[in-house]
Amino acid sequence: MLLVGLLYHWPMAQLDGDSVSKLNLVWFMIECLNHTLLGMPKKFQGENSKAMTAKARKAEAKAVEDSRKKKELEDALWQENDKHVLKKEQRKDDKEKKRLEALERKKENQRLLDEEAAKIKGKAKEAAAAVVACKVTRAQIEETLRIEQALQPQEQPKEKEKSQLESPLEENVNRLIPEEGAVDARSIEDAIAVLSTAEELDRHPERRVKAAFAAYEELNMPLLKKENPNMRLSQLKQQLKKEWMKSPENPLNQRFANYNAK
Repeated sequence: MLLVGLLYHWPMAQLDGDSVSKLNLVWFMIECLNHTLLGMPKKFQGENSKAMTAKARKAEAKAVEDSRKKKELEDALWQENDKHVLKKEQRKDDKEKKRLEALERKKENQRLLDEEAAKIKGKAKEAAAAVVACKVTRAQIEETLRIEQALQPQEQPKEKEKSQLESPLEENVNRLIPEEGAVDARSIEDAIAVLSTAEELDRHPERRVKAAFAAYEELNMPLLKKENPNMRLSQLKQQLKKEWMKSPENPLNQRFANYNAK
């Protein structure tokens, strides 16, 4: 480069023709040399490993951050903001929670029932064994009582029968209430008279007796209840029938009254 500068600043007037030719030759050689040196490729230099690692790490961090931001954007697009829909989802979750709780309670109750059934089964076996032992003991007791009764004197049953015969007999109330349409004839003459005049007096006395007794009961049962508030309904009906048998409203009594009047 120094030679080139000298050539540019060297006064051309001081040079003769031969010198100029030499200088031109030198100039040409310099140009060729510069062209050769500038056209040569640079020496290859390998990349720095630390720089490459840092660059890769930075690219990876950027990719992770970009993925996170993209996911947040997608979640924001799918996020539900409607209150009604949110309430519906909440109710659905609550319903599912209650269903699971009920299923858990059902399993627990079934477990307790199984345990209780096992306990009852064990107690039943114990009770069955106790019953067998009790039956044996009871059979022994009955056998002992039978032997004792066989050894007792025979007079005691006779005394028992005698005491039963000596006790007064209670009046049979059912006999006080004759069947509907029946006639109380205390002698043969009364029976013959009743049989001979029954068709003439009343062809269907039982029908009139039923109707008359129904009317009599409807009229007198409230009065009888009022007079005897502590009596049961069966007792009241029994008392009413007793009074009905003596009442002049009874068609049977009217029939006998008409017969006696003849």
